[in-house]
Amino acid sequence: MRVLVLGATGMLGADLLAEWHGNRRRASDTRDELIPAGAKDADIRDAAQVEALVERSNPHWIVLCAAYTDVDGCETNRELAFAVNAKGPENVARSAEKIRANVFLVSTDYVFDGKGARPYETSDPVAPINVYGASKAAGEEALRNNCSKWCIGRTSWLFGVRGPSFPDKILKAAAAKPELSVVNDQVGSPTYTRDLAVAIRNLVQKEASGMVHINNHGVCSWYDFAREILAQSGLSNPVHPISTDQSARPAQRPNYSVMSPASLHIRGIRLRPWQEALRAFLAERKAAAAANCTP
Repeated sequence: MRVLVLGATGMLGADLLAEWHGNRRRASDTRDELIPAGAKDADIRDAAQVEALVERSNPHWIVLCAAYTDVDGCETNRELAFAVNAKGPENVARSAEKIRANVFLVSTDYVFDGKGARPYETSDPVAPINVYGASKAAGEEALRNNCSKWCIGRTSWLFGVRGPSFPDKILKAAAAKPELSVVNDQVGSPTYTRDLAVAIRNLVQKEASGMVHINNHGVCSWYDFAREILAQSGLSNPVHPISTDQSARPAQRPNYSVMSPASLHIRGIRLRPWQEALRAFLAERKAAAAANCTP
């Protein structure tokens, strides 16, 4: 199976390539040929570039990891957010439809407004409250309207060693400040990009379709997440809970964006608790730092 990975140089895309190739020893994986593509190969905002790449690659599946994910940046760059996160998936969908390819789109929990009191199901209506969420919701709709064979995987609170992430920011802040203040009224599910990559690989190999919610098991606030990061790292910096209003961020965030794993479980896939995933991330981060220091 030929799989074109758009956004292969990003945090998730890089881990997707690593996890997929790391399992080639399995007979079921030896048939898969991954075609990594970054912005230099095709700007997803440009329909002609996308069409040329898709025709040249002739994939069975296209995994679209490329996105503009700076939530606060999207607020001040609305045109760019929709060009990448909405028009981009539309261009990919139209090109995929011409060759009857499948498309897997990575989306977000921020398509929901966060006003619920139970985990969101895939059937719940979207109601984004910021530009990032609105642009991703528009991308979902563009894919559904322009491609007959699609799968959308919504995920949340991504962290990984190959890009900027919340644990990395907390550890750097802890090294510079004796005390930290972290938002305590936003609740979600942290998701390790390595685990998300494995889930995407499995869904593609299963020829999955429809909407799926993918995140590590368990829920927490950003405050809880920060405390666990420090505890697992052996650090004792005090962490003070603050409200979203006190954080004064440009973009509004959902207070409760927990997603039900039922759509993932029904497909035979389960992800480990986020605390275990965090432990694996910290070990990977430590190993990467050691490797970079080796002369």
